[in-house]
Amino acid sequence: MEGGCMCGKLRYSVSGEPSFKAICHCLDCRKVTGSTFSTNVVYPEDQFKVTSGTAKEFSKIADSGKKVSRFFCGDCGSTIWDLSANFKSSVVLNAGTLDDKDALNKAKPQAEVFTRSRVDWLTEIPGAEQKQLM
Repeated sequence: MEGGCMCGKLRYSVSGEPSFKAICHCLDCRKVTGSTFSTNVVYPEDQFKVTSGTAKEFSKIADSGKKVSRFFCGDCGSTIWDLSANFKSSVVLNAGTLDDKDALNKAKPQAEVFTRSRVDWLTEIPGAEQKQLM
């Protein structure tokens, strides 16, 4: 599968199936997406490859207390993936950046994380594990 940023300058490919699928309600994910949560698919690093462009990186200590590095297009600002101590040797890919128009349907979460930050008007996803922290 392939994906990329909104302007098309930063492109990637990913192979195989994700090892984990989750939505995250943490305040950082709300900021980076400009929405209520992020939808993520996690792949082993060796299954992910940048095929064109160079990502910019922003790192900080997240709500978990661990370092998270976010990689984004320096031209259009689309955040593509994260590296986190919570998912060692894995890439946390923003599912909405995949080219497959059905990618978000395929990314049905196994878990919701940082549920303590979920907005009041959203209910938990049936069948998804509920985690206060990650």
